Amino acid sequence: MSEQDPVAAKVSGAVDAWLRWLPSWSPGTHRGRSRMCRRCTGSPFLAAAGLEGDAPHQVVHALVSRMQRIIDRAVDDYTEHELPTLHAELTGEQLWNAGGFDPGSGLEPEYEGVDLDPETDDEQPFLFTMAELAEQTKPEPPLPRPPLSSAEKQRIRYEIELADRFAGDIGQRLCFALTEHRPRVQAAVQRFVEPQIQALLDELTRNLEPPRN
Repeated sequence: MSEQDPVAAKVSGAVDAWLRWLPSWSPGTHRGRSRMCRRCTGSPFLAAAGLEGDAPHQVVHALVSRMQRIIDRAVDDYTEHELPTLHAELTGEQLWNAGGFDPGSGLEPEYEGVDLDPETDDEQPFLFTMAELAEQTKPEPPLPRPPLSSAEKQRIRYEIELADRFAGDIGQRLCFALTEHRPRVQAAVQRFVEPQIQALLDELTRNLEPPRN
């Protein structure tokens, strides 16, 4: 791939940022999750990076989120400049429903898209949750937006198809670029993550061993 390819350059920068973050990760800094992450499960980014194995979820999620941001920003830019009808509809929707508290806004990539509230315990309910705060601060439902004409609906459907194709193309280029970083991604996991996991397993093994006489 050409060094001038902008997607490859963004992938390289995102991997660099992930590598700077990775040494700060430890098993005790992130709670476990029992639900599957829709962003990470089956992600082609993990295959491209060589992380289909047993790497902790937060480690892979931080990389996947950085890759997804590249696609999202590229699609947003493409929509703004090339798909005027869809851009106007999305912008109008944002303005129409503006307001309220968004607990997921402005999060770092390693937290983006994850469940912000831990699973509840019926015997010890939380005083409040992020989801409840977001719901309570929602503005009053606005008046219905003016209906779209048949021609506008048809045009939006066509532009959505174009946006989907563009996103797919960017995703393919991104995965191809990410494979070039596979050696340093895997080396970083082996250096910073695997020793901590092994230490946990060793500690668990010691705790399970019967006491010696």
